[in-house]
Parts: sequence; C-alpha cells; structure tokens
Amino acid sequence: MTTTNQIPEEFQITALKHQKHYLVNGKLEEWNGETSEVISTISSTEEYKHTVLGSIPTMGEKEAMKALDAALSAYDQGQGLWPTMKVKDRIECMENFVKKMESKREEVVKLLMWEIGKNKPDSYKEFDRTVEYIYDTIEEYKELDRSSAKFQKHAGVYAHIRRGPLGVVLCLGPYNYPLNETFALLIPAIIMGNTTIFKPAKHGVLLITPLLEAFQSSFPKGVVNIIFGRGRAVAAPIMQTGKVDVLALIGNSKSANALQEQHPKSNRLRLVLGLEAKNPAIILPDADMDLTIKEVIAGTTSFNGQRCTALKVVYVHDDVKDEFLEKYSKAIDALKFGNPWDEGAQLTPLPEPDKPDYIQELIDDALQKGAQIKNEKGGWRSDNYIWPAVLYPVSKEMRVYTEEQFGPVVPVLSFSDISEPLDDMAESNYGQQVSLFGKDVYTLSPLIDTLANLVCRVNLNSSCQRGPDVYPFTGRKDSAQATLSVHDALRSFSIRTFVAFKDNDINNETIENLLDAKASNFLSTDYIL
Repeated sequence: MTTTNQIPEEFQITALKHQKHYLVNGKLEEWNGETSEVISTISSTEEYKHTVLGSIPTMGEKEAMKALDAALSAYDQGQGLWPTMKVKDRIECMENFVKKMESKREEVVKLLMWEIGKNKPDSYKEFDRTVEYIYDTIEEYKELDRSSAKFQKHAGVYAHIRRGPLGVVLCLGPYNYPLNETFALLIPAIIMGNTTIFKPAKHGVLLITPLLEAFQSSFPKGVVNIIFGRGRAVAAPIMQTGKVDVLALIGNSKSANALQEQHPKSNRLRLVLGLEAKNPAIILPDADMDLTIKEVIAGTTSFNGQRCTALKVVYVHDDVKDEFLEKYSKAIDALKFGNPWDEGAQLTPLPEPDKPDYIQELIDDALQKGAQIKNEKGGWRSDNYIWPAVLYPVSKEMRVYTEEQFGPVVPVLSFSDISEPLDDMAESNYGQQVSLFGKDVYTLSPLIDTLANLVCRVNLNSSCQRGPDVYPFTGRKDSAQATLSVHDALRSFSIRTFVAFKDNDINNETIENLLDAKASNFLSTDYIL
C-alpha cells in the first residue's frame, strides 16, 4: 500500500479543499448549506483507506432556479449584452478566460489524478488538450465569421447570413474527461452567444473550482453559471420549466432520456449528446499481430477502459484467435498498476468505489455461461481495483456482451465469416466507431464501405479515439446526437439566421447606410484578422 512519504511532494494533499462558492449571475456566491464529501479511492496510508479531498455544496431547486433566472436574464430574449455582442468582443472574453485557465494547470492536474485516478501523463494531456481546443475554437470562430462577412444574391434577393445563438444551454459533462469533454460542450456554447448553466460531473468536480474566478472575471454576468449537486436535484427542476433551449450532455442515455422527458416542450429542445458506445475491434487473418496487440491494448485499457471510445468487444478471426489470445493476455498481465503519479503506471485506481464489484459481476456471469479467463491476473482484486480479465469465448447471452462495461474487462469473440461481426454491429444499439485490423485491400475495401454506414469513424489498424479534436466526433443510434469537433460544435450550438432584402434603390441605400454607421453587430462586413 502507498504511504504519504511515497507520494511526490507536489502531488500530496496538504489541506482539504472545501468549496464554499458557486457562480451565479456574475457573482461568486458563498454557500453555507449542506455539503457532500469528496473522496478519492487512492489511499495515502499503509493500510487501505480512501482519502477525503474536501467537500462541495449540495444544492437544490432554489439554487437551480437562481442559475436559470441568471442565464435567462443574460440572454434576455436575444437582446442581452452577450448574444448581441460583436464577435471580436466575445473572442476577447474567451481569450482572457483561457489565459487565466492556463495559470491553474498544476492545481487542476493534481485534482484530476486524485479525483478520478487518471495517470499523470494523461492528466497533463487532458489539460493541455483542452487549452489547445479553446484556442482552436477561437480560430475556427474567426474563420466562420470571416466567411459570413459578405452578402449573397439569388433571384433578386440579397442575404446576409450568419450563425446566431440558440438561447439557454444546460451543460452536463462526464466524469472520465471532466475537463476536456465538458469544455468541448461548454466553450462552443458560450462563444456562439448562448448563456449557460453548468453542473460538474459526480467525480472530477473539485478540479472545476480553481476555474470559477476565471469564468467570473472573463464573461459578462449570467453568461456562465456554475452550480453543484445531484442531477435530479438541480438539472431536473431546470428542465421542468421548459425554458432551456439546449441540453448538452455527455454521459449515459438513461440520464439524457430522463432529462428530455422533464422538458414540457420537447420539440423546442435542441440536443447535443455524447452517449454510450460498444466499439468493436475486428481482427482479420492477415492483421499485423504486433501492431494489433499494441493498439487493442491501448483501446481496451487506456484509463481502465473508462472511455466511450474504448474498445469494449473484440472480434478475432478463427485463424489467428489462439495467437491473439496468447499474446494479448501476456500483454495485459505485463501492464503496470500504480497510483497516477507512479512512473509508467498504465492501470490506476478506479474512481467509483463500487466499480470493482460491478466488473466482478460481469466476470462471474460470463464464467457461469461458459467463458474462461485467459490471462493469469484476470479478476485479481485489491481495495480499489480489479485486474482486466480477458474473457473467451463470449456469447450474446452474457452481460459483458450486452452492457457497456466502462471498466477493465475485455470480452473476446471469434468468427469464421465476416458477416458475424457485421450483423452484430447492425443489431447493436450503438454505432460510434470501430477498429479494423488487416492489410489486404480487396478484403478491406468492401468492409470499409459497409462499416462506414454502421458507425461514424472507421479506425484502420488503430484503436478508437476521439481526437484530433478537429475531426468530427459523433455516433449513430443511441451513441450520440449532433456532432462535436472544433468545426462542428460551433454549428451544433448555433443556428443559421440572416437578413434578406430585395434588390432595389431604397433597400440598397438603407443597407449602405447601416454598414457605414457600424451600429449593428449582426449586419457587418468587418473582417476579423
């Protein structure tokens, strides 16, 4: 077990972080009510004991309504300062924010490691990638505005077309990427002129608190409102008012469905959702086995498989299944388990205390129905972890086949006919990505053509992933709604709107005068450099 003196000094918890403020209507309001303890499953004592990190406010309907009112007031039926602000001024606010955010790097990364158990390299990568995402979003927004700084003419009618905000956005992020994926929703929503209410995830919540002041000082009041508490206590009452225009959520479809059902005017609710996936790997007979093992290890075990883009089921051709299982099982057992700051730690403590028991249930169910654990360490238990079990042969009756496990267990199926995995994918509730391993172009070509119609990203001889963030990130069926990327997210949180006028002397003179006066922030041909 770890002891405090084995933890690098810069990552030690020297004082509890009791979050006593929340952000509403431009003010960091003090909270004196009920609080919830924030714990880490990482132990700092020789005998295992979870570590208390601090506490956060436990808010309810009153605070939720206060945040909603602030967002509504800031939007002001489209007349508010933020939705009518010049694009260059909104960009300046965002630039101020990201500069302040960069100064909090070490504090946020430290909390990422303690709160969700993400290893040190990936924690730094998540922070740096998020900062890069914000700068890329700013540049993409400039380009979007440049392309709109003109008039079009068709059939005697001129049009000045831009993208405008949608209104009030309720933003709920996931615990596995509590900074990056949350900001992939929040940042484009804000910069497009919407006003927002943001509730951090159940894990990875304290790491947001160092950024409260940056939000508060960078944007006009009511543009960003940050509250804490359980979703059912704060998000549900907000949705029930029917005054939310966009639900932006990355997480579980059950949560998304429950919140949608709370909204009384569902036809008026825009959805931006990133949900579950059961991304498969398909290993063909001619796959380069060394490369395949490396990529499948990354796909199945990065952050302990707690990623929607993780490989959650592996299909391997009968001709190479024995070689794959032998090499893959040894590679899984060779991974290093440790605390996030330990050098080379690839497997780290699970942030959810009950997750090892859940994974054990999946393993036990599979064993009872005929599967075997193929790796020696599979299912090994500690207080805060369970070693990835390579299960084979897996059948469709097993829970590990049907459920998105979101944790360290790997179901493997073999096939003799490629139609078997293709049929399974067609029948699946999910359709995000696939990893396809092979080299023969005449085999790959028809497969790629089919797979591209079943999922939204085909990864050739590569593990599934979200990035680079300039590429589209979405899914079919129950995996997603709307598209997130630097380019697409700006469109997901906005709508095309325009000024149109017939080509005649009165209109032409009026438009010229409007442009000369520079009094309209919407009707403008100013070019942002």
